[in-house]
Amino acid sequence: MDLDTLRGFAYVFFTILFTLFLYAYIVSMYVKDKKGITNYERYSQLALQDELHDALIEPRPPLSSHKRG
Repeated sequence: MDLDTLRGFAYVFFTILFTLFLYAYIVSMYVKDKKGITNYERYSQLALQDELHDALIEPRPPLSSHKRG
């Protein structure tokens, strides 16, 4: 088996692998959206509302000066 054949097999393998990763990511986003875990429609507003005075997409808890344990 020469190097060109090995490169061809590696190309096909990684193309299939990355395609599976992409589809798994798309399905996970779809499931999170349907379950209500994450609302991706809010994130689409980032393109329109990106000024400092605009409302936050996700409110964050205030940062404390130290953590209690």
